[in-house]
Amino acid sequence: MGKTSKLFFAAFLLLVIFLTYLEATEPEPVNWTPSYMSDDKIPLGSFVFYDSWKNTENWKFEEIDVPPFEKLSDSLENGTYFFLNNAVYFDQDELNKLLDWVSNGNHLFISARGISPELLDTLHLENKVFIPKNDLSSKPQLNFENSALKKENDFKFKNEFSSLYFHQKDSAQIEVLGKINIQGDEKNSQPNFIRSDFGKGKIYLHNTPEAFGNYFLLSNKNYEYAENILAYMEMGNQVFLDNYYKAGKTYYSSPLYILLSDTRLKWAYYFLLAGCVLFIIFEGKRKQRSIPVVDPLKNQSYEYAKTVGNLYLEEKEYEELISKKVNLFLEYIRLQYKISTKTIDEEFYTLLAAKSGNSVASGKKLFEKIEKLSNNKSAGKSEFYELSEAINNFKSHSNGKRNK
Repeated sequence: MGKTSKLFFAAFLLLVIFLTYLEATEPEPVNWTPSYMSDDKIPLGSFVFYDSWKNTENWKFEEIDVPPFEKLSDSLENGTYFFLNNAVYFDQDELNKLLDWVSNGNHLFISARGISPELLDTLHLENKVFIPKNDLSSKPQLNFENSALKKENDFKFKNEFSSLYFHQKDSAQIEVLGKINIQGDEKNSQPNFIRSDFGKGKIYLHNTPEAFGNYFLLSNKNYEYAENILAYMEMGNQVFLDNYYKAGKTYYSSPLYILLSDTRLKWAYYFLLAGCVLFIIFEGKRKQRSIPVVDPLKNQSYEYAKTVGNLYLEEKEYEELISKKVNLFLEYIRLQYKISTKTIDEEFYTLLAAKSGNSVASGKKLFEKIEKLSNNKSAGKSEFYELSEAINNFKSHSNGKRNK
């Protein structure tokens, strides 16, 4: 690694350390995600509400982690089914089972901003948004209708959010238990907590679940608001707490959940990734020894043939040389011109002349010389060279062109 690369690497490392320090020392932002889980301590979690309620005497609780349809199919006992979430939507079959259970003398309590339209239609209600006059932003204020529960000063929120209320249709048979307003004027209050008889049971609907959040209950004496709501429910009844319809229901969506859930492990993981990237950039070059170039083996067939030929010449085996030269020439004719050399006759000379470009006479003359020298047992060096020259001349004039 060169000097310049080391300087860049050091500067980058210092920058990463500085950014890590800033991130680690920065306070975590407030999480305003609606959760309403009984063990969640964020502003819109419900740890304070559930913990206080469960520590109250004369109440029996059962936490339900399965859909209401499944629980009701197993013949649920009598009591109150309690739903607290940002939204609670039932399908039609599930709602029918729930309403049948309520009509047998049980209670249904739902506190949610979003409530099943089918349930609202059954009670002839609509969920509407409270729009402030002159588009002024206001903080919601809550109170009760019952004079025994109503406070002189409304229960107030410190933060702002869109407020909902129930709009009653002409045929609605409901009792308004609580109201909400955002103008500071009681005349503009609208229902946000209602009760309706259904068969032998009762249905309670409340569309301000933020009132059960930790942030609201720990402000001033707002915890009294939740206590007054619970006063409408019969003490001693079995309470079925829904844990299925929860916005903050915990589940692990990533195998890195354990690493990323802890700040220290998360940054250690990020450092590891950054180190791997830097290693690839600066150390990824090949550092092995250069591979030597190995020349391929040369084709030495020509040298071998030349050596064998010289050996025959030195041993003066001219008769053998002539025989091999003739056989090679016949092989050449068979491969080059596709002519059989089994029978040397007029037809052979005619085909050879047509395909080689030589005359019939030159072909006959060459084969006469071949026959003469092949039968000459005392042929010497001059005869061998004479035959070689005649064959080479025949080949070189093939088709009227010299072979290269």
